[in-house]
Amino acid sequence: MNFQTYTTSKGETLYYVGQPDTAMLEALAAGYGDIWHASFDQGFKNAFPEIVYQTVVFFWFVNDFDGLDQCVSWRINPDAFVVRKSVWDTLQGFDATYTNPVMAAFDFGFNALRFQGAIPMYVKGLFPATTQAAPKISRQDRYDFYRRNFKFSHALYMAFRKGWWNPLEWWAMAKAKSRLQQKIEMPVIPPKPLEPVQGNPTVSYIIPTMMRQDFTLNLLGDLKQQTYLPTQVVVVDATPENARDASLYRPEDYPFEVIFRWQTTKGSCRARNEAIALCTGDFIIFGDDDIRIPPDFIENHIRLLQTYGAGAANGLDIRADHQQQDLSDLAYKLQHYKGQRWLVGCASTFNNANSCVRREHVQTLVGNDINYDGGYGEDSDFGLSLTKIGVDVLFNPFSTNLHLKPPMGGYRFWGSQAKLMGKKRKAQPWELDTPVKSIRPVPSPTIMYQLHKHFTAEQRKEYGVKYFIFYLFKGKPLMLPLRVFRLPMRILQYRKSVFYAKKLMALGKRTQ
Repeated sequence: MNFQTYTTSKGETLYYVGQPDTAMLEALAAGYGDIWHASFDQGFKNAFPEIVYQTVVFFWFVNDFDGLDQCVSWRINPDAFVVRKSVWDTLQGFDATYTNPVMAAFDFGFNALRFQGAIPMYVKGLFPATTQAAPKISRQDRYDFYRRNFKFSHALYMAFRKGWWNPLEWWAMAKAKSRLQQKIEMPVIPPKPLEPVQGNPTVSYIIPTMMRQDFTLNLLGDLKQQTYLPTQVVVVDATPENARDASLYRPEDYPFEVIFRWQTTKGSCRARNEAIALCTGDFIIFGDDDIRIPPDFIENHIRLLQTYGAGAANGLDIRADHQQQDLSDLAYKLQHYKGQRWLVGCASTFNNANSCVRREHVQTLVGNDINYDGGYGEDSDFGLSLTKIGVDVLFNPFSTNLHLKPPMGGYRFWGSQAKLMGKKRKAQPWELDTPVKSIRPVPSPTIMYQLHKHFTAEQRKEYGVKYFIFYLFKGKPLMLPLRVFRLPMRILQYRKSVFYAKKLMALGKRTQ
């Protein structure tokens, strides 16, 4: 690359190609981004839609976002971008195996975002807009990209979907397989050293709970031990009156304000929204009732968001082996953690058990979408909704929790009724005015609602195709005849899920 350089006031070197507005670079370098481009204005927006054959709807960034001056996007124009020199050197630049520079740039941006802890961003006005057509991506380019980045089965699936009858698809796939190897290990960007907490930001901590007062008290005990105390804790408890012990909740036992509310509505989304309405902190931390947190949990959330200048973070959630484990078990698990822990980049998931968001962004969204009550997916919806308004959710490896996951209690008690049929079944909120009768919708209608809310018809189609392929062929081959026999019923269940999703879409997002 024939880079030119720009040095910031802090002495950091930025590489660039093309003609960026250098007046913007100082502010960009001070933020959390690592790679910047203006490719939306140069014909690159939503280019390479074939990424859907691998990611389907499980990758927040399969689509580029609309109506934002800045947002995360991995679709980099190779002729017009800026990158931190340290990031370019660490990630070792473009993959030289590509002959098409566009695919090399896409490969660089995609891996930087998804696996390597670097953040590529679209910035409106950073480079001059052009009227050029969308970049040309050949059939061979597609298969080269898939071969370098994914298991061979994904390329095979793409060949099947793009045209199983077309020998050119199979030839391009075979050619990519014969001359290229999948990347095994890639370098990652190390986290920045966390700066001390600046100022005296206030923190509200939200705990929705149901039939788990003992677990909630343990979590409140952990909050008392924090190195940076919350200003306010809001507990919304849906425990039925005949199963609760009100005497256990004593606000005077805590060195911060604790608000206890008995929930009279139904659903965890409603519970969080009731708590959000009471929050006064600069930051809101969302936590489940069945977690344990170490003393530096809150402090590290605030330090990370301030160090990176970000609006939201998703912490590291560690699953316990059993519900009696404690913080000493968490320390042991972290010492033996086998995943890629020390990486701060854009999260593509959101976890209501461990997340921290600046309150103004929560207020912009108003709160959780209560269409998810009784089902699944509300946390992912909240995180993706933040991202779509330009608030990027970072992964925070410094704020960890131990998730106990007890078999009893919690809001899933209500949702578990959805698996029942007949007279024992209790209607779920998503059933609205059409109770489930003889056909139980599968997958969860709230998951299907999320697909309709955030993704395109083509992407939903790919989800459906993969769903039924996995249903038929994943598992023991001897069970295939039985699965084929049950396929008509599964199709009816899928269509019933789509039916409820469309009814929820007609209602639109609701927060109360």
